[in-house]
Amino acid sequence: MRPISFTNVRVLVLLCALAFFSIVALLQSVHTRSWTSPLEVVVLPINADQNNDTERYIKSLSNRNLEEIELWFKREAERYNLALDTPVEITLGPEVFSTPPAFPDNTNFLMVVAWGLRFRWWAFRNTPKNNSGLTRVRMFVLYYQGEDNMPLQHSLGMEKGLLGLVHAYALPTQTSQNNIVIAHELLHTVGALDKYEYSGAPIFPVGYANPNREPLFPQRNAEIMAGKIPVSHSRSYMANSLRSVVINPYTAAEINWLD
Repeated sequence: MRPISFTNVRVLVLLCALAFFSIVALLQSVHTRSWTSPLEVVVLPINADQNNDTERYIKSLSNRNLEEIELWFKREAERYNLALDTPVEITLGPEVFSTPPAFPDNTNFLMVVAWGLRFRWWAFRNTPKNNSGLTRVRMFVLYYQGEDNMPLQHSLGMEKGLLGLVHAYALPTQTSQNNIVIAHELLHTVGALDKYEYSGAPIFPVGYANPNREPLFPQRNAEIMAGKIPVSHSRSYMANSLRSVVINPYTAAEINWLD
C-alpha cells in the first residue's frame, strides 16, 4: 500500500476548505436574496487616520445616523411591492481598533484574490462576537478627515462573506453622502452590480434612475449603483442624500426584487 504523502493531505485539506466555504457562500446567498426576513447589517466604524477629530466624529455616531438607510430601503421596497415590510435592519456596532489589509495597487487577479482572503480573515478576527453570524452583513467603515481635492480610496462590497469596506469622511456635512456609499456597497453583498463607467459617469440605460424619461435630461434622481444624477450625456453630479436616490428595475432584478 502506497503511503499517503504530505502533498496529497494538503491538497485534500484545501479542497475540503474550499467545499466548506462554497457551501457557506451558497447558503448566505440564498438567505440574503430570499427577502423572507430582514437583512441584518452592522456598521463597524474605524478611525482610519488616527485623528482626534475623526475619533470625536465616531463617538458622536448613533443608530439615528444610519436610520436614513433603513428607511430608504423600506421606501424602495414598497415601490417594488416587496412582501417584506422592513428589508434591512441596520445598527451601529462598536468601534474597531484595527485597520484592514490595504487593497493592492496592482490589480493582478491573484493579488486581488489573495487580498480578499486576508481581508476575510482580518474581518473574522476583528468582528465582535455579538456582531458576527453567517447571515449578518458586516460593513467596516474607515473614517478620515480627508484632504482638499483628494478623493478617498474606492469602497467595495463582497457577496462572498457578506462584507463591506467603506471609506468615508468624518464630517457631519458628509454623513448623508456616506450613507449613499454604505447603501451602495451593501447592495453589492446581495448581488447588485456597478452601473458607472471608469470615468464615474452613469452607464445608459442601466445606470439611470429613469432611462425612459422624456426629455432624458436632466434626470431627477440617481440610481444607487451609479451614484450620480446625469444632467447631460457628458455631465453628472453626486447625489446629496438617499432622498434623491432610487433602485431602478435593473438593480431590483439583480437583488431578487423582480422576477
